[in-house]
Amino acid sequence: MPATATGGVLSRILGSGAPESGAVVMGTGIVSVALFLDGWVALSRILFVLAAGLWAMLAVLVTARAARSPGLLRTEMQSVAALTWVAGTAVLGARVVLFGWTGVAIALLGAAFVLWTLLLGPVLGSWKTPTVGVSLLLTVATESLAVLAATVGIHTRAGWLELAALVPFGLGLSSYVFVMCRFDLRQLLTGRGDHWITGGALAISTLAAGNIAAGARALGILGHGRGALEDIVVALWVASVLWLPALLFAELLHPRPRYDVRRWSTVFPVGMYAACSYVAGAVAHVGAITRFAQVWVWVAVAVWAAVLGAMIASAIVRSRTA
Repeated sequence: MPATATGGVLSRILGSGAPESGAVVMGTGIVSVALFLDGWVALSRILFVLAAGLWAMLAVLVTARAARSPGLLRTEMQSVAALTWVAGTAVLGARVVLFGWTGVAIALLGAAFVLWTLLLGPVLGSWKTPTVGVSLLLTVATESLAVLAATVGIHTRAGWLELAALVPFGLGLSSYVFVMCRFDLRQLLTGRGDHWITGGALAISTLAAGNIAAGARALGILGHGRGALEDIVVALWVASVLWLPALLFAELLHPRPRYDVRRWSTVFPVGMYAACSYVAGAVAHVGAITRFAQVWVWVAVAVWAAVLGAMIASAIVRSRTA
């Protein structure tokens, strides 16, 4: 394939930097994390390289888009899908920590926080009801800050970061209630993939709580609050898993085989179920949760591979017909 054609395909893969494109980084990054936790380090590294490359390309595309059309960027900043930029950056940071690259992770945490701060006002200012699956990115982006802050806190033994992570964790849970009180349940049948965030938002909340609890135990902070936090981890894990039967049944009842970029909002929750289950199982010392993770990680890999293949095929077809 000629270089120009290859560039066209890559640009189409990431929608030329459209807001929802960050979900590709989110999905690939969290499956990489889950594979690492399962002990598949080499495969995890391959997915990390893909996620990092896509993140870098997306950064270039968004920058070029902003330079070419500042007005369009301001409009896109009002879309809740733009919060995928926050979550994608934070998830990449969480994987970077596992390499021991804490300096890079801290930089990504700072970048994610700045993006969250810049986007929160425009997103809430253009909020729409009833809410849909993508609306829950408000929770996911906020909880992703808690996940990365707590992870960095553990590796740098910074107790203040563990305590600071409680703020986005609490805000994330509050936003979940806010969104779900206005959620249209028909989205389970009509959503194009983002309906999976109903469970995925609770799964990332579980991961955030688990990381904070693990950090509090390792650093000897929070005192008696550690026990309560560990109970919250289990409760959130159960709540997130309770969504699975409904989500799976909805897929069987109303199959959605055609590729849509929102399918990456299916990959991310599926991968998050595996990642959060490893952490929840370790924190709560519940073997059944860990065994679920050991099975579910391969479900996540299969879903990631299927969506990636569909995305590349769709991009090639559109490139040839352009």
